[in-house]
Amino acid sequence: MKYHKLKGPVSKIKTWFIYSAFLFVVLNLINCKSENKSNSKTAELAVNRQTIMLHVSGMTCEIGCAKTIQSKLYKKEGVLAAKVIFVDSIAKIEFNANKVSKKDLVAFINGIAGGKLYNASEMLKYDY
Repeated sequence: MKYHKLKGPVSKIKTWFIYSAFLFVVLNLINCKSENKSNSKTAELAVNRQTIMLHVSGMTCEIGCAKTIQSKLYKKEGVLAAKVIFVDSIAKIEFNANKVSKKDLVAFINGIAGGKLYNASEMLKYDY
């Protein structure tokens, strides 16, 4: 089967159409990316950043308990930062209050390991 190349004005129209379609697709992709950036900035502004200090009882070691709790907290939606200190039995959690509540965080820690090992409770401001 032999293909014939188009010559003359039809070829120019076909080439112009292909370039126009390509340019249209590229510009739409760029526009979508810039809209996503502006949406993410709006989402960042909607963060209600709060901090909670929890007393966590039931931890028996640094790596098996404290690091496990800290690792699981980082994976929890709405948690922005977490630090669990084994020696002091404290968990300091920075979170987005629009996505997770203090009660949710306490219940989450209490539920780790099937709810049999750890008991978290909110510390009062004068406790720390």
